Order: sequence, then structure tokens, then C-alpha cells
Amino acid sequence: MAAHPCWGAGFGGSTLRKRSGVVKKIERSALVAFSRQQMFALVNDIESYPQYMAGCVGAKILSRGDDWLEARLVHSSAGFKQSFITRNQLVEPSSMKMSLVEGPFKTLQGEWSFQALSDSACKVLFSLEYAFSNRLFGMAAGAVFEKIASEQVHSLCERAKAIYV
Repeated sequence: MAAHPCWGAGFGGSTLRKRSGVVKKIERSALVAFSRQQMFALVNDIESYPQYMAGCVGAKILSRGDDWLEARLVHSSAGFKQSFITRNQLVEPSSMKMSLVEGPFKTLQGEWSFQALSDSACKVLFSLEYAFSNRLFGMAAGAVFEKIASEQVHSLCERAKAIYV
């Protein structure tokens, strides 16, 4: 395919006020010239995240089953360092759903999904909903975390170009 491997990206975000505090929601998408199997493989290769994901300085798979895994991610940016563990439900090659096990969040849920457009192209969708457990920390680190989270689809597209082109 002659077109650029990442054809376009969609952006969205919102802030929801729930009884327990402020919940942020981030949604990003991109059309890519790679199969959903290829993109799923990159997202599922969690231990490689520090090589290309914005702000990720550590990643380790803690346990794994046939269709799930638990992983610890460490993000650092602008003087804020956050470590958290998620349990990821894998539906290869269509999605990975993440839910918080441990970390500085009151809630953290996310999903990567891959919609086939053809044998060699797909739409990548990333959504993340979170609220920090400590409001002061959330006020201080929230913008940094939101920036990092917002860049995940772009980082994934760049990694796909580096690996598959």
C-alpha cells in the first residue's frame, strides 16, 4: 500500500464528574496500513513498551493465562513517577481490555481494539477511563498522565512502521 502507514487519527476526551470524584476519559483512534493481528501483537508485547511508548520507563508481565495477563507499568514524566498493575483480558486479534489491580488510581479501565478494514489494514481504537485516588496527586500529575495516555496510539503507529515497514 502506497499510503502512509498511519492514515489518520481521531481524538476525543472528556471529563466526567462521578460521586467519587473526577473521572477522565480519553479516546483515540487511527487507521493503519497493518493488519489487526500485527497491531494486536505490538500491544500484547508489553515488555517492549519502554522502547517506544511515551513516558513508559518500565514494563513487566507478572503472570499470564491463556487469555489474560497481569502486568506492571511504570510511567515517568515531568518529575512524576507512577507504577500500576493491570489485568488484561485478551481477545486475539480484536481487543485487549485493561482493568486496575493496584496503583495510584481510584479507577483505571481501558481498551485497545482493532477493527479489520482489509487483510492488511485496520482501525486502532484506544480508550482509557481513570481517576486518581488522591485528588492532590491527580491535580499535580493528571495533566502529565493525560498527555502520556493521549500519545499511545501515535507511539503504537510509529512502532508498527519501525517493525513492519
